[in-house]
Amino acid sequence: MGHPAAAPERMALVVVGHVDHGKSTLVGRLLADTGSLPRGKLEQVREDCRRNAKPFEYAFLLDALKEEQRQGITIDTARVFFQSAARAYVLIDAPGHIEFLKNMVSGATRAEAALLVIDAQEGIQENSKRHGYLLSMLGIRQVAVCVNKMDLVGYRREAFEAIERDYREFLRPIGLRPTAFIPLAAREGENLIRPSARMPWYRGPTVLAALDAFEPAPPIDRKPFRMPVQGVYKFTEAGDARRIVAGRAESGTLAVGDPVVFLPSGKRTTIHSIEAFHAPPPTRVRAGLSTGVTLDEQLYIPRGDVLCRVGESLPQVSSLLRVKIFWMGRRPMTMQRPYKLKLATAETTVRLKAVEQVIDAATLKAAAKRELGRHDVAQCVLHTTSAIAFDAAGDLAATGRFVLVDEYDIAGGGIVLEAIDDGQSAARRRVLAREQHWDVSVVPWEERAGRYGHRPAFLLLTGKVGVAKQAVAKALEARLFRAGAKTYLLGMGNLLRGLNADVEQHRLERQEQVRRMGEVAHLFVDAGLIVIATGSDLNDGELAALHEVIGRDPMLVINVGPNALAQAVVDLQFDSADDPARCAARIAQLLADRQIATFPPDA
Repeated sequence: MGHPAAAPERMALVVVGHVDHGKSTLVGRLLADTGSLPRGKLEQVREDCRRNAKPFEYAFLLDALKEEQRQGITIDTARVFFQSAARAYVLIDAPGHIEFLKNMVSGATRAEAALLVIDAQEGIQENSKRHGYLLSMLGIRQVAVCVNKMDLVGYRREAFEAIERDYREFLRPIGLRPTAFIPLAAREGENLIRPSARMPWYRGPTVLAALDAFEPAPPIDRKPFRMPVQGVYKFTEAGDARRIVAGRAESGTLAVGDPVVFLPSGKRTTIHSIEAFHAPPPTRVRAGLSTGVTLDEQLYIPRGDVLCRVGESLPQVSSLLRVKIFWMGRRPMTMQRPYKLKLATAETTVRLKAVEQVIDAATLKAAAKRELGRHDVAQCVLHTTSAIAFDAAGDLAATGRFVLVDEYDIAGGGIVLEAIDDGQSAARRRVLAREQHWDVSVVPWEERAGRYGHRPAFLLLTGKVGVAKQAVAKALEARLFRAGAKTYLLGMGNLLRGLNADVEQHRLERQEQVRRMGEVAHLFVDAGLIVIATGSDLNDGELAALHEVIGRDPMLVINVGPNALAQAVVDLQFDSADDPARCAARIAQLLADRQIATFPPDA
């Protein structure tokens, strides 16, 4: 979290292209010819090749992993730093093999410009087209196309111009217009940093000149402040009571005393201090730095919330997102399976709600589908279990790009186009207004949790009318209380006879009853309790409303009997005939698994 003097701004470039088209050779030769390698590195690699009786390749300067050298393909993204007379660069050498497209996507998400490499002899491959489409989809508009290995086609002008003509024709419909097409032979250094005498017919820029002609992105400091929360840290030595909210400032600036809001939780406060390791605390932080802040109030802030500055445009918040996805999973993306969506530091369960358009990235042909096959590019609607905060990728890339995980594998990536109203906008506005004026307790939540021996949580037991939800809830309350937990069973009947006694008089809708239950539960949760409640015949919309009212405090859903929830994810599922005591024991184990509380097994 230190804040050293600002380093020179670097332009991030991704180098992409089909396998064996010469990306790593291009980068290695560029580094060698400009003197950008560490002292002795070139000689060391040449000597290693001599000792192992294999021909020297400039690609070996980058392909340092043993697995990569053994297979002869790049399987991860390598980052190298490079300085021209005009500016500093970070070059990202991305994989070209079709099996490693997801690594290429992760590399490209950090770039603002690209070099796309095509082998002059092999010509345009399907992956060349996919890479072009992905660059377009990720919003990278500054692209120079390098037609490499011109020596293999005798440096013939006709070979180069045929590739330029065909590839421009492919890119035109997707709105990608390369700034330059450059014929080169990377291994021989032709047209890399100086014009090639072997291609006198070419009058355009060299690779180095094309790089220096790219325009740097507008300063990210001028955009609204965004800091996705990575974690909250507390130090206890020497009476240090600071709770430091840590993350990376992705855009904008923030100063001590600024009013801030965390989204989607809606919690508002003021920046008390900005922290740094082994340095005087700064008064301001800017984009691109990892930092930590303390707040005027001791709020519970979860990982995944986005810290924003009040008075600037805020992220959108919704559980419905219109997106563009590039699917790379071995099995298709379907509406039946749950996936994990990772956006900035937020992680949530997500389902495919609608497929609006599918495009083959290699042919640009549209197809009518209800699921996504491998290498499909699609415009879709995603439904997340809980609302998340995000920006349209065209506005702020860091909070508008995401990856999708199928079980344990990254299976897709994409960008957010816009939010769709999920029916909870009114509830969200009420919660934001509530949190803006919330009278925070003088007792920090961690101190309360330490005294009680557990974090607060809201446990909602759902199911059809007539199933044994109430029996499970009572068994759970008794079990947790005997274990020493501060817990309470919030009876819906008590609410109807008390707080909701005006239901019949004013004909309050069921939605209002659900909201009131959520607000009462929120008060108990704010007091540090483990709150248990039951609800019959709840639908997805009502469950989403409860998630909004409770906020970002832990809310676990346990369903008893048939599950009538179409979209919501249930944390535990029981059969209606299951023994209530056994169900209570399993729920207690869930609390331990979620690091909310740990109770003795015989409690």
